[in-house]
Amino acid sequence: MNLDLTGKTALVCGASQGLGLACATEIALLGANVIAVSRSKEKLQQAIQDLDTSKGQQHRFLALDLSNTEEVMHSVSELLQAVGTIHILVNNAGGPPPGPMIDTDAADIEKAFRTHVISSHIMAQLLVPGMKAAGFGRIVNIISTSVKQPINGLGISNLVRAAVANWAKTLANEIAGFGITINNVLPGFTNTQRLDSLLSKQAAEQGLNKEDFIKKTAAAIPAGRIGEPSEFGAAVAFLCSPAAAYINGINLPVDGGRTGCL
Repeated sequence: MNLDLTGKTALVCGASQGLGLACATEIALLGANVIAVSRSKEKLQQAIQDLDTSKGQQHRFLALDLSNTEEVMHSVSELLQAVGTIHILVNNAGGPPPGPMIDTDAADIEKAFRTHVISSHIMAQLLVPGMKAAGFGRIVNIISTSVKQPINGLGISNLVRAAVANWAKTLANEIAGFGITINNVLPGFTNTQRLDSLLSKQAAEQGLNKEDFIKKTAAAIPAGRIGEPSEFGAAVAFLCSPAAAYINGINLPVDGGRTGCL
């Protein structure tokens, strides 16, 4: 099985912590140079120091606010001039604030679309020409199992994740002939700060002890536990590899079997 990404360059968004950092870690282990993207320069500096360099990889970072689409266009354009072809794009951004759809402010929806949909589209437009020229490209979007089964209390997230999924499927059909694949990976309950915050909020709302609530949540997952970021990152890294060249336009849940539909 060819998992070798030596000589490839990957731009991984949200890579300073959580699922994004896990993806950057696993992609680097396959030999790729990683460009870690996040808003926090300090966290990014630490993140790239911990990435594997045993195959001569050279890692760098780009501090960027994905909700600022003009900044995304400018910064990524400059980055391409500096590094040349970027073969792999992992789109990932922090989840929008939770809450019921009916109470959601329109400005929050607009910001979420800029962060998750428009910025992903701009980066793809900038990176795909280089992928075409190289005859190799991978775009992986980290979204949510809500694209299959909407999650109560995550109104904005349900909305924008579905938009990303449909954007990705449309684009996958258009550029697959150039050796470029586009896939969505859907995290279930994974041991991150984001999940801890959401479960803490839900436990408090129900007047339950946080630790007991987490145990109850884990017991409802067929795997019987919360997932680890490294397990999610491994799935993303595989989709970025040469071995996954014929997997295109899919939604892949990495959720221990939790999603209740096919």
